Amino acid sequence: MSQYYFSILHGALLTVAVSLAALVVSIVLGLMGAAAKLSGRLPLVALATVYTTIIRGIPELVLMLLVFYGGSIGINHLLELSGTGITLDIEPFTAGVLTLGFIYGAYMTETFRGAILSIPRGQFEAAAAFGMGPVQAFIRITLPQLVRYALPGFTNNWLVLIKATALVSLIGLQEMTYLAKQASAATRSPFAFFLFTAGLFLLYTWASLRALRYLNARYSLGTKRVEM
Repeated sequence: MSQYYFSILHGALLTVAVSLAALVVSIVLGLMGAAAKLSGRLPLVALATVYTTIIRGIPELVLMLLVFYGGSIGINHLLELSGTGITLDIEPFTAGVLTLGFIYGAYMTETFRGAILSIPRGQFEAAAAFGMGPVQAFIRITLPQLVRYALPGFTNNWLVLIKATALVSLIGLQEMTYLAKQASAATRSPFAFFLFTAGLFLLYTWASLRALRYLNARYSLGTKRVEM
């Protein structure tokens, strides 16, 4: 049975890769969504609000299937209308990353929006008074404090995202949950393999908490520490 455990460990590396890639996508979408909500422009605010409301109101499993199958159908339909004759077949890794990133981008949007709103408005006015441009003010004033205020919510989103990678097994990605199911079917010993998989997820969670607590302490120097 050792070969099955090694197979699951190999799938665990894919789980990490999917999680990190999806995290990057969700951060980009989250920053864009937060900027849209705080822009004061009605079309952008409405678009971002619809995005976050729909995503947070539908179960992740349903969203996973909708985005994966609906996205593939929609893209191929547009290609058909363009008359190129090209059919796009999205492979499971890309589909899993984009789907998870799209889903958790909505949660990151609210996390980043709340963090930016927590920064005293007077600091932006002081930056403008010192002649800082928008980009310079964001890098020197907003970003360091954004990280500190967002870390507690970011931590929760990241931990949930890691566990949600188990859902991508439904679209054919051979990460560790998918391989654990295959091993269980082959050996009829589901408890051992799923317990092993649960232990790996717990290890990821523990390592993530350690790293994020360090970042929280680093960005909270001189302020009251927020426990995660």
